[in-house]
Amino acid sequence: MGERKRDSKEFKQEAVRLAKEPDRSVLQVAQGLGISDSALHRWMREFEGQGGAAFPGHGKQVLTPEQAEIKRLQRELDIARQERDVLKKAVAFFAREQ
Repeated sequence: MGERKRDSKEFKQEAVRLAKEPDRSVLQVAQGLGISDSALHRWMREFEGQGGAAFPGHGKQVLTPEQAEIKRLQRELDIARQERDVLKKAVAFFAREQ
């Protein structure tokens, strides 16, 4: 199995810019660049949704402060749930001993 091709942020942005030109279709641009039209459509959706924050590279998400806070709170909630489950088991264990 071959290694996955990774395109740079600049390449993706240029591809999206070319696809938005009125005299070219997405399929033409994709074929000209040697990529699939579905990948180009996905890049266009991502660019429209995130703008300059699109295509961060290497799987690193660029989070807004609100998204970062939500992620932190979700981690904190997961830890609290795990602690609660351990305490429930401990209470059940000690209740059986009496």
